Amino acid sequence: MEAKSTASESLQAKQQAPVPGRKRSRKRSITIFFVVRLLNIGLLVFLWTQLLTPAQNAAQGQSQANANDPLIGHPAPNFTLDALNPRPVAQISLADFKGKPVVLNVWNSTCVPCVNEAHLLQALWQKVKSQGVVFIGIDFQDFKSDGLSFLQKYGVTYPNVIDASGSTAINYGVTATPETLFINRQGVVVSRVIAELTEQTFESNLQLISR
Repeated sequence: MEAKSTASESLQAKQQAPVPGRKRSRKRSITIFFVVRLLNIGLLVFLWTQLLTPAQNAAQGQSQANANDPLIGHPAPNFTLDALNPRPVAQISLADFKGKPVVLNVWNSTCVPCVNEAHLLQALWQKVKSQGVVFIGIDFQDFKSDGLSFLQKYGVTYPNVIDASGSTAINYGVTATPETLFINRQGVVVSRVIAELTEQTFESNLQLISR
């Protein structure tokens, strides 16, 4: 009986004793948990800082692009193109607006960002046209019928021209649509906004050509 009791006590002691392998596994799991938690916190902080500073990053990127733009600080190339309207063909020249600040927006009817900014551009023109600011849209490498449908669909009423060959846009160094160039009263290109225009970027660039 005593031998059985001793064997039973020995078995219980073994069952109750901590298993070294299990202890190490538990410690490793806790370490992994804290590492993953720290990584998640770091990712959240990074995303939050990116959300807080998109406008600043965009402004810095635009400033850098303008600094490297060979057209900035030089006279805007003149052009004479057919007006984009259903009436008998008339032509519009940049020279017609000498002495006025000009916002030149290059777009295409198949361009999704152009669709997104269409209503904004129309609203901005309505807001500043009384100040003598001229808006001209250049429909880049498009069919006239598609360009007219675009203007009608999105209620665009400021002057637009059709650049079917794309030569005018190329002269302005346009690589994709949309792009917006800001030309001062002296006919000099002072800035360029690549990609979709926002109200904030418009206001900051408008100040450069309204002086």
